[in-house]
Amino acid sequence: MVTGWRSVMASPPGPDSTHRVGGYKDRLWIPRVWQGMSFLGWMRLLVRNRFRIAPRRIPLALNVGLSGLCVSSVLWAVQEVLFGRKIQQAKIEEDPIFILGHWRAGTTWLHELMVRDERHAYPTSYQCLAPNHFLVSRSWIGALLGLLAPSQRPQDDMPFGLERPQEEEFALANMGLPSPYLTMVFPNHPPQYQEYLDMEGVSGEALDRWKRGLLWFVKCVTFKTPKRLVLKTPPHLGRVRVLLELFPRARFIHIYRDPYVVFASTVNVWKRFYRDQALQVPKYEGLEEYVLETFNRMYRAFERDRGLIDPSRLSEVSYEAMVADPIGQVRRIYEELGLGGFDDVRPVLEQYVASQADYRPNRYDLSPEMRAEISRRWSSFIQKYGYPSAQDED
Repeated sequence: MVTGWRSVMASPPGPDSTHRVGGYKDRLWIPRVWQGMSFLGWMRLLVRNRFRIAPRRIPLALNVGLSGLCVSSVLWAVQEVLFGRKIQQAKIEEDPIFILGHWRAGTTWLHELMVRDERHAYPTSYQCLAPNHFLVSRSWIGALLGLLAPSQRPQDDMPFGLERPQEEEFALANMGLPSPYLTMVFPNHPPQYQEYLDMEGVSGEALDRWKRGLLWFVKCVTFKTPKRLVLKTPPHLGRVRVLLELFPRARFIHIYRDPYVVFASTVNVWKRFYRDQALQVPKYEGLEEYVLETFNRMYRAFERDRGLIDPSRLSEVSYEAMVADPIGQVRRIYEELGLGGFDDVRPVLEQYVASQADYRPNRYDLSPEMRAEISRRWSSFIQKYGYPSAQDED
């Protein structure tokens, strides 16, 4: 078992090196991803974790709690009165396209490309931040938050904006549903709701509640923008069976990447999220083991259930191929999924790709011991998707 951060990087940042890790530090005016959670949902989370909040993060906890009490809970009631029935009656004309992939596998890049198509819609950052009331609050609260929000994502310096595509997992968490992302709030406690990474052991009312929540959010977004949705959230990689129960004609795009890069980048992104979003000062204990295990858990579920997908509704692509030829790979995806209309989309795709030409991903140096551990623990993935093992590189 890998036990320490020092086995990952040759020159690792220490637990207090915010200037190297990046992030928001304790700047309260920057909106957190939990800002739109209801007061009851926030209190349930605090009670579940026995209010073990670091003293320096108490103002943040009060900030989110007051926001939930005075804003989110009230506006949720307003939205229900004004739009509740219309949301329930909203028709999903075409089942969504789901982008599947582990964290740092290129899902955001692919999501941005797919939503260049004007026939597609997507959950925005604001909708995921305020899923309970975005229909009634976007024009004024969203405008205020837009002034406070950062222009780049803290985890990788990619552009951020309240109208840019976002992961609906944040919406589910803010709706009070169980989510592995709640680990970010109390990172020094055991990881939370890990069963929702593959839905194993989630049954009965808990499963029905989760499915109702996702369907309700999809209907909210569809009511606002009645187009085919392109959805992206890494935990969906292990939820294929449940997603098909909700959306039997959904299409799926699976993107995968060099596992050594994925590991190092995922460790880094969790460090940044823990620093920015937590109510504790993170210690990062067991973080490497967490990444190793969750990767295997999600891919075991995906490989088990991928046969449930109609072959004509699944396309797969490597991140490396996407970087080498993004236009060509998107064309292939369109053809394999029968989406049509690629020639109409191509000009805007080319414009977007050109605008990202200067982006450079972060680079990480793994120790030989860590590469060997990844190669051993993720050997099934490495063999299936054609990446070299640590032994092959020697």
